Amino acid sequence: MGASEENGALFPIFVLTIMALPLVPYTLVKMLSAFSKKAMAIHCQCSVCSRSGKYRKSIFKRISNFSTCSNLTLVLLWIVMGVLIYYIKQTSHEVKVFEPFSILGLEPGASDSDIKKAYRRLSIQYHPDKNPDPEAHDYFVEYISKAYQALTDPVSRENFEKYGHPDGRQGLQMGIALPSFLLNIDGVSGGILLLGIVGACILLPLVLAVIYLSRSAKYTGNYVMHQTLSAYYYFMKPSLAPSKVLDVFIKAAEFMEIPVRRSDGEPLQKLFVLVRSELNLDLKNIRQEQTKFWKQHPAFVKAELLIQAQLTHESEALTPALLRDFRRMLELSPRLLEELMKMALIPRTAQGHGWLRPAIGVVELSQNIIQAVPLSARKVAGGSSEGVAPFLQLPHFSEAMVKKIARKKVRTLQDLCDMTLENRVELLTQVAGLSHTESNDVEVVLEMMPSLTVDITCETEGEEGIQEGDIVTMRVWITLERGSGLVAALPHAPYYPFHKEENFWLLLADSVSNDVWVSQKVSFMDEAVAITAASKAIQELKEGSGASLKETNAAVREAVERVKSGSRLVMGKFQAPAEGIYNLTAFCLCDSWIGCDKKTNLKIKILKRSRAGTRTGPLSEEGAVTEDGIEEEEQEEEDEYDDYESEYSEDEEDGKDSKRNGVVPGAGAAAVGSDDE
Repeated sequence: MGASEENGALFPIFVLTIMALPLVPYTLVKMLSAFSKKAMAIHCQCSVCSRSGKYRKSIFKRISNFSTCSNLTLVLLWIVMGVLIYYIKQTSHEVKVFEPFSILGLEPGASDSDIKKAYRRLSIQYHPDKNPDPEAHDYFVEYISKAYQALTDPVSRENFEKYGHPDGRQGLQMGIALPSFLLNIDGVSGGILLLGIVGACILLPLVLAVIYLSRSAKYTGNYVMHQTLSAYYYFMKPSLAPSKVLDVFIKAAEFMEIPVRRSDGEPLQKLFVLVRSELNLDLKNIRQEQTKFWKQHPAFVKAELLIQAQLTHESEALTPALLRDFRRMLELSPRLLEELMKMALIPRTAQGHGWLRPAIGVVELSQNIIQAVPLSARKVAGGSSEGVAPFLQLPHFSEAMVKKIARKKVRTLQDLCDMTLENRVELLTQVAGLSHTESNDVEVVLEMMPSLTVDITCETEGEEGIQEGDIVTMRVWITLERGSGLVAALPHAPYYPFHKEENFWLLLADSVSNDVWVSQKVSFMDEAVAITAASKAIQELKEGSGASLKETNAAVREAVERVKSGSRLVMGKFQAPAEGIYNLTAFCLCDSWIGCDKKTNLKIKILKRSRAGTRTGPLSEEGAVTEDGIEEEEQEEEDEYDDYESEYSEDEEDGKDSKRNGVVPGAGAAAVGSDDE
């Protein structure tokens, strides 16, 4: 019984040791990683973003940022460890070694007469007949009597002097550091213990597994419902205009789960009046159009009106309940738009190509939602294919200001960026009517806007040309520069209430046939991941081409330096189509900024495959067909459109002229691209 009590007392120490082994190193690693993070602010510093409160470090914001699941679990485990340490300290007692001479107050080797004298002296002090104190009685029985017996009995004394114990040599005792209630099990407690073991070891994992499987059956890896993907796949069409993408976007099952309350009717009616001009209704039959609009599913009506409230800055008219739904929809929008983009790019044709037109529309919708700019602002006006939308994302800008600066021949955002600082400040303050503080906010945002450079090559590995049916390797270096000097940054988005990272989509597409040959998502936020990916891709490419180890290492080092300087490597493969000349375009589209996209024209010549497997064509000539300065027809200035067109839309007549047929003399097989704004 004493041994079991001693083992039970060691159980808290056992638990403390098991907890401390992983907890202490994990805490140290987490603290070091937290201190090693750069303190540089990567978000916009303009006054509009500051007033939005999205980046304000209040005490509640700090607590919210800290209150992650992992951090709270870490704090809870340290609290448990502290409680265990306090409990062990309070309940621990020193293990007393049985020393007969010390108990009797004698020196080792004392004579029998001295032992008897000491025993009599202590008996007078602790004997129950002399001292009624219960503690004195226990001490006399447990210690004094046993010590006297151990020293007066010849065998016991010999054992003590030889082995340190009156009973002689002691065997090794082992125990299990478990609570005493687990070691003393009777009928009732045994049943309770059995139920506890079954619940903790069988039922709890089974319940967690059922919850996980039910959730995984409902959601994808990006936490988007499978029902949403089915709806997006069904409603996605190759000719889907950018202005119609919103109609597909609101079909998400996540929006269907947001309740439509009876109390929402009147506020939604008022919101409808405020955003009616943005709903693409036929003004000639406005009553019929309104009736048709309200006959839609109530969830679709609510979703579209709330998205329009974001685009038109009308969220202040929402009730608290609608405001919560509004924020929920905006929180879900980035990942829903990403899945909608994937549905546009999913292989649909026999060649495995996606659709370009709806993909561009999805990116444009994402830009408008993040920047809170109406879709109608993309109407072609003032000689700009993007309309006034790029200007409206700047702080303090309005359509009236855009018209004022257009009189000074500043019709595009690029025109504004190309001006010198002095001329731009003069334009903003004297022509647009902004104050110096507001003009400074515009400068801050312009410095945060990304400027992209795309360097693209397409070639067949180990061959001098591209023949039909070859596997073509596309290699693209995308370089990002900002006036602020940052590479990874958060976009200026004061009206989007959540943190949003910049993402870019690289699309190698044929604008004439509406086919996307290669697509990939690109991010500039994580440099370490980009270095790893670029190093691996370059190493595999060099090893496949038979390069030496020295050449491979040099190429990898060069790639790493390019990534550190703000570039990202994108690799892709596609099968060469039939013989001909293909005029392709590499689109680099940003999902957060309007007017920062990049187009690069690329001409690829595909040679006919010979019967004997040899390659035809003038292989001795240059292998790159470069298309520099491709002229684009200027679009005529129009004041009003019933619907806006994407900045990437092209006329059908131009498409017919650019159809590929014949072979260009003197052209090789590989292809490189040239930037075209």
